[in-house]
Amino acid sequence: MHDVIIRPDITEKSMGMIEKENKLIFIVSRNANKKIIKQAVEKLYEVKVESVNTLITPKGEKKAFVKLSPEYKAEEIATRMGIF
Repeated sequence: MHDVIIRPDITEKSMGMIEKENKLIFIVSRNANKKIIKQAVEKLYEVKVESVNTLITPKGEKKAFVKLSPEYKAEEIATRMGIF
């Protein structure tokens, strides 16, 4: 699971998404697909994932936007990770 998720993406935009859209943003392995990313986040952070969107950044990194189910708060998970 730690091979899939490399690190959380900590930017001003990602902080806004945590607060407003209940999404967590991660830099993930280039060969990880959405299903694997979803399973990794659910296992590592003990949450339920609603959806996963991915993109490749201009730097060549793969970024995953993970929307949590309404019963889980992205702010609480970010606090546990030490982001907030």
